[in-house]
Amino acid sequence: MNSSIIRYILGCILKTEAVLMLLPCLVALIYREKEGLWYLPVAGICLVLGVLMSLRKPKNSVFYLKEGCIATSLSWIFLCVFGALPFYFTGEIPSYTDALFETVSGFTTTGASILSDVETLSHCSLFWRSFTHWIGGMGVLVFLLAIVPMSGGSNINLMRAESPGPSVGKLVPKMKDTVRILYMIYFGMTVAEIVLLLLGRMPLFHAVCTSLGTAGTGGFGIRNDSIAGYSPYLQWVTTIFMVLFGVNFNAYCLILFGHIKKVLHFEEVRYYLLIILAAVLVITFNILDTCAGVFDALTQSAFQVASIITTTGFSTADFNLWPENCKVILVLLMFIGACAGSTGGGIKVSRFVVLFKTMRKEFVSYIHPKSIKKIKMDDKPIDHDVIRSINVYMITFIVLFVVSVFLVSFEDTDLTTTFTAVAATINNIGPGLELVGPTGNFGFFSDFSKYVLIFDMLAGRLELFPLLLLFHPTIWRDLFAYKKTVWRESRKARRLAH
Repeated sequence: MNSSIIRYILGCILKTEAVLMLLPCLVALIYREKEGLWYLPVAGICLVLGVLMSLRKPKNSVFYLKEGCIATSLSWIFLCVFGALPFYFTGEIPSYTDALFETVSGFTTTGASILSDVETLSHCSLFWRSFTHWIGGMGVLVFLLAIVPMSGGSNINLMRAESPGPSVGKLVPKMKDTVRILYMIYFGMTVAEIVLLLLGRMPLFHAVCTSLGTAGTGGFGIRNDSIAGYSPYLQWVTTIFMVLFGVNFNAYCLILFGHIKKVLHFEEVRYYLLIILAAVLVITFNILDTCAGVFDALTQSAFQVASIITTTGFSTADFNLWPENCKVILVLLMFIGACAGSTGGGIKVSRFVVLFKTMRKEFVSYIHPKSIKKIKMDDKPIDHDVIRSINVYMITFIVLFVVSVFLVSFEDTDLTTTFTAVAATINNIGPGLELVGPTGNFGFFSDFSKYVLIFDMLAGRLELFPLLLLFHPTIWRDLFAYKKTVWRESRKARRLAH
């Protein structure tokens, strides 16, 4: 294993985080808040460590998927560990475990909070919470690939390890250009939402933080009632952009290049929109009696469906009070998630489409044993390796989910709270039901349960395997073997020099 490239990437990540921490300092300067002073020493620590780790460039800059997964997992852990320090040092979140939970929730775009009163936070900390969503939405390593020159042939392995969905590929020949196109779309859509929110007379700071949370499909609100206190216009703007950020970004690239007809063949996007439409209609019909009219019911149902399926986590209503079938629909949407290649979490629509097509193929094979039929997606046959990886992913997901529910159950809370707390974190949703519903928070959990949920948030954001690889003994054996080989070679070189 090429540990030197992993060290170099981690150094670049820390330097990037140091620069990004200057933005909340600027916000603190604008609002004259002393809390912003704590971001500077943390940024300095990140910068010094980053420079030391990346000072010596690796001789061998080529790395494979294994190194990409390890670098990705450690990068996210480093990012969160240091990103939590300002919350802790300012005293706004006195417990480091709570600060880490909040930061992991931010970077993984989960939106699950331990805070009962977010409005007591300083503007710089509110901005940092929302900004972590925007950084983590597209992926910090994707951001790194856009600004740091690295070996071109290996970059795809970093992107595959970090980007959500069954497959990741290049949109243009150079990976760096692909990443820049994605970020151009991401940034452009974020700015567009800010402008539309400002047109609805939302304050600038609120518009920026809300747009950052929407773009990253994170859902950290800067008010205790999340989005409920804003006008229907502002809620509809947020709803539309949540849906848009849940779409596969490849579709936007095709539109950008003028290939609009190809977008119409995206099965995943069609099923994604159909699921949203069906869920909105059913929930609207069921909550009519509790709302001020059809438009109010439609506004609430559309917002919550978009928020849950895209794993954003904003709320405009306490859906704990909705009928049971509505809550069941929302829980199902938690697991379905958004499209692959979007900023949304969950299992992804494309995986469910492939699974249902696989089931249908198996049923047909029972009726016609000699029939040979290829499973297709977007009119293209799907490789057997893709189907196998989806099956393995689903099995791993179920095992991790069950183990997490069992571990959190020692809290002795009700089953609905335990089940939806794990579902909301591993799918990067934010709110669940009962005690962790839209009017509740995760602050009552013990530190042990919080670390279980932190692990689930990271595993869910990184599609399970990159994080789980850290616990495989072969990885560490390869790492130490590589270190030993490098040491022997350097020792041999010194002898020859003498």
